[in-house]
Amino acid sequence: MSNTIEESSAATQYLSFILAGQEYALGILRVKEIIEYDTVTPVPGAPVWVRGVFNLRGSVVPVVDLTIKLGLPPATLTRRSCIVVVEVRLGGEEIVLGLLADAIGQVIDLGPEDVAAPPAFGTPVHADYLVGMGRVAASRHFVLLLDIDKVLSTQEIVLATAAPPPEVPQKGMPGVET
Repeated sequence: MSNTIEESSAATQYLSFILAGQEYALGILRVKEIIEYDTVTPVPGAPVWVRGVFNLRGSVVPVVDLTIKLGLPPATLTRRSCIVVVEVRLGGEEIVLGLLADAIGQVIDLGPEDVAAPPAFGTPVHADYLVGMGRVAASRHFVLLLDIDKVLSTQEIVLATAAPPPEVPQKGMPGVET
């Protein structure tokens, strides 16, 4: 199993979210905040999985559409769409990125006994992108635990954080169904 799972007997918290109808989760310590989907300014020449950038209290933050990056059906923006702001490790440095999610699930506690190695096949995403599969005891279902550092490689993060357009609007929700 990956060394990204904390080695202890205590439960680790994860934030679950929905992508293309499937529940995924990230370690809660990687999540900085969750914000409502707002204006995202496209960046010419950015990879197709980069939705654009937005202004977060004066900082320009790239937004990654994980559905496209993971090869899932593209996200459809709704009122439940949100951006999970996370820190991703880039060669010893932390980079802030936004991850587009269809909806937020819940905070779940998983002990080491609740996390199994990712299956070699049968999941909607490549096993290399997973820390494991977490069994949520209360509902007896499984959630796919993403390794966000592996989902986004160093070179891809550099592309996603390249120079943004000069102005990033802060208001409005174009493309969101009302």
